[in-house]
Amino acid sequence: MVGAMFRRASPPPDPATLRIERLVVASEGRTIPWSVLQKAFELARPAGAAVHVVSIARIWGTSLGFPNPGLNPTKPEWDTQRLLVREARDALEKAGFEATGHVIGTRRAAKRILGEAERFRADAIVMGADPKRAILGDFIWSQEPYRVERRAKIPVYLVPLDGSRTGRGGPG
Repeated sequence: MVGAMFRRASPPPDPATLRIERLVVASEGRTIPWSVLQKAFELARPAGAAVHVVSIARIWGTSLGFPNPGLNPTKPEWDTQRLLVREARDALEKAGFEATGHVIGTRRAAKRILGEAERFRADAIVMGADPKRAILGDFIWSQEPYRVERRAKIPVYLVPLDGSRTGRGGPG
């Protein structure tokens, strides 16, 4: 019973064994670094995949169970997220890929990223990820890529950020 609660994601398959025609590049709100875009190029190039960029503008919660405008992203937060999506989309287009993207406001980033991947009919997801934390890491927003990885029905390639190594689908 306890094992079911803490399901470990299996490593994604070798990209050379897949034909990726639709790819999602996702972020839980952080800047999408060049290393994540390079992984997206690597995955998308063989089939000339269409790429969809998704970023999350975090909603901070509710007030007594009701939505509260003060907990929604501010205009500068929305603008920051739109800019990072536009920059990633522009880099993908410059590399020759068909790219789209948008920002979603939510408290449940993993659920919405997976919903977007399903809507886009993606074959894989690429995200940047901090080092994996112990069990308490499930309560930390920066661990959202691991929640996406655990819940996804398609391969999720996590690219280590800040010189760390996740051991799951990252480069080298």
